[in-house]
Amino acid sequence: MIKKHRCGWCEGDTLYETYHDEEWGVPVYDDDKLFEFLILETFQAGLSWITVLRKRENFRKAFDNFNYKKIASYGEDKINALLQDAGIIRNKLKINATVTNARAFIKIQEEFESFSKYIWGFVDGKPVKNTIKDYRKAPANTALSDTISKDLKNRGFKFVGTTVVYAHMQATGMVNDHEVNCFRYDEV
Repeated sequence: MIKKHRCGWCEGDTLYETYHDEEWGVPVYDDDKLFEFLILETFQAGLSWITVLRKRENFRKAFDNFNYKKIASYGEDKINALLQDAGIIRNKLKINATVTNARAFIKIQEEFESFSKYIWGFVDGKPVKNTIKDYRKAPANTALSDTISKDLKNRGFKFVGTTVVYAHMQATGMVNDHEVNCFRYDEV
């Protein structure tokens, strides 16, 4: 059996490899999925992605399957319940930011018809295909992620610094940062 070459960052952990092989870098145009990744990326800030990935199902349950309309209406009781949920990352600022971001997400949908149209508008609807040879040399942010981060913040989003935004762009396929010799590079 021929072993597939993957990006070096995911090798050795089955969950990471599956995420890499099936999701990472695949263009996402669905608002529900874009919101899910946005929330997961905000919780990842300052932590490793594998930490968030291992808690993903817990996040899904705790945050009503990432239903931004429900999350936008969360009050103090729900926020306090989330702060007690050991299955997620219990950071009060990030939990509050999730509620704020759900509300801002809805405002963008109202203005642009969908969050997808808004966010993909920054790349004219098509993924940017980079030529990364070694994942350790991939950028943590770019001028484009700086621009998107600034615009999101101006629209009321929290925890959307340029590094979080770039990670979101990678995860949702706005940029293809698979290593050029990775089997997924040409597939996505």
